[in-house]
This record gives sequence, structure tokens and C-alpha cells, in this order.
Amino acid sequence: MPLENSKPRPHKPRPSDTFNAAESPIAWLRRRKDRDGEAMISQAQFDAGERLRADFWFAQMTPRTTTNWSAVSPGQRRRRSGAPLRSDADMRDNATAAGERVRRALSAVGPELAGVLIDVCCHLKGLEEAERAAGWPQRSGKIVLLLALTGLARHYGLVARIEAATPRSAPMRHWGSDDYRPHFELPAEGGT
Repeated sequence: MPLENSKPRPHKPRPSDTFNAAESPIAWLRRRKDRDGEAMISQAQFDAGERLRADFWFAQMTPRTTTNWSAVSPGQRRRRSGAPLRSDADMRDNATAAGERVRRALSAVGPELAGVLIDVCCHLKGLEEAERAAGWPQRSGKIVLLLALTGLARHYGLVARIEAATPRSAPMRHWGSDDYRPHFELPAEGGT
């Protein structure tokens, strides 16, 4: 096959390239079963947590402990075989967009639940460590994490939104026809 007609295939990362199930606390919760034999977190909750984690890491929001020397020697950087050539501006734009997605997701769940998501999903802290850091009672971290993951899955559209019926949004229900009006007899004034 001539090389002129061949197109480079886009690089699709294998699951082993991007995800190590042994290091993720939510993967551990997904594997564990409760009393009824069900997974402790749903697939939608797991997917939402991993999506947040992927954006967090791609946006390079993790704290650095050393200097990044990769930008010093651009001649030594090489692209993977078959990977599309991307400009530095594209990579910066994509990282900035990932950071914005993280900020929007965390603001959607609220500041009360954002901390546990950052600790468990992004910084890969265990539930016990996250409980101690937040000053929560033992065994409460799992419940708070489940609430946070449900809110995150709802933000990402992975679970349906539950609309609460408020008096303004609920239609008035009655047994009569549309033009029916009840008739009330009022007591006569001055009588007993």
C-alpha cells in the first residue's frame, strides 16, 4: 500500500493507558457489593466520578511538587506513532476547557459536596482519610460521597433529573368538568 494514500489513524488510548482500577477509591466501591449483592455505587455514579477525574488530570490541576522540565527541551519531545500532531495552542485550549468543565461540575454539586469529590475522585484519597480531613464521623463519608456522585451524574446527564412538584408547577386537579364551579350555601345573617 502506498504511503501517500494512507491516513494516520487517530490514537485511541487503551483502558490500561488512562485508568488503573487499583488506585481509584470509586473503582473499589464499584467492585464491592452491599448486603443485597448490588454494587455500592451505580455505573452512572462511577462514570461521573471518572469523568471528573479525567478532566481534573487533563487540566493539570494536581499540585506539583517538583519543577516541570519537559518544556525546556522541545527537541526531545516526540509524538507517539500514529498519534495526530497537535499544536501547543490546541493542547493549552483543551486543558483550559477541561479545567472549566471541572469548575462547572463542582459548582453544580455545590461547595458542601465538592470537597469530597476532589479528595476521593481527583486526589484519590480513601474514604477514611477524606472523613478525617473533613472532620466527619466514621462511616459517614460513603453516604456523602454517594450524594456527591449522584449530583455529579445528574450534572453530566447520566441520570434523569427529578423535578419536584411545586404548587406553581403542578396543575390543579378536580373532579368536575372544566367549567364546573362549586356552589356554597352561606348561612343567613342574623339567623341561628
